[in-house]
Amino acid sequence: MSNLFDPIQLGDIAAPNRILMSPLTRGRSTREHVPTAIMADYYVQRAAAGLIISEGTGVSREGLGWPYAPGLWTDEQVEGWKPVIDAVHKADGRIFAQIWHMGRIVHPSFLDGGAPLSASATTAPGKGHTYDGKQPYSAARAATLADIARTLDEYSVATRNAMRAGFDGVQLHAANGYLIDQFLRDNSNHRDDDYGGTPENRGRLLREVVERLIAEAGAGRTAVRFSPNGDTQGAFDSNPESVFVPAAKWLSDQNIAFLELREQLPDGTFGQSDQPRVSPAIRQVFK
Repeated sequence: MSNLFDPIQLGDIAAPNRILMSPLTRGRSTREHVPTAIMADYYVQRAAAGLIISEGTGVSREGLGWPYAPGLWTDEQVEGWKPVIDAVHKADGRIFAQIWHMGRIVHPSFLDGGAPLSASATTAPGKGHTYDGKQPYSAARAATLADIARTLDEYSVATRNAMRAGFDGVQLHAANGYLIDQFLRDNSNHRDDDYGGTPENRGRLLREVVERLIAEAGAGRTAVRFSPNGDTQGAFDSNPESVFVPAAKWLSDQNIAFLELREQLPDGTFGQSDQPRVSPAIRQVFK
């Protein structure tokens, strides 16, 4: 029987133990979303983990609505990441960039007053973080096909930049009610085109984004994060097994490095879910 300190192979990554550092938003970058020196200290302190998954890192200005969170869409951001990653590697650590588009969770104050992008014209419940404190979310605009094409390109650029910066791989944030999750779930995706309606169509953006990540980083250095059951930031699906099990099977067929599942527990970040866990069915198809 394996124990926590046994090595494990995660795609192309030979992790010396089974301790993974979860992505945790810290807000320690500049207002231009450039990483700072303190982030190197923070990640080096955790370099003994088998693998670090970085804090959520924005793919574009449109997709990032968290004060002082890092990005990966400019050369300045790439240069800011390089000493952070170099320090982790010198400490014998390994680190993936979590690639993040927040969708409707971006407050308009980050967009010069413009509407955030989502699968459909919906509004997230609650309030979002801004530079002036928490503010109510605003109505999103439904992504056009041109918006989707542009967003796919942004994921490609961010992944390419992650590899340029020296990351060992990337994890797609497809959980917690952010953009990919908004497309996956039937209460936030009301589309009637190829990106909406059936579970297969609602998973189309996920598949297309993952293909972009694999093209830039390789399948063995690409991972995905799901939060398959319950309500996360207003994103909910009436039948999550019909969405996430086929998606997990497809990801398995692509031979990605690993699939992370975040499921709600009584004391979890987003509270308790009455829906049964989807992880047992996912484990049957993701090999």
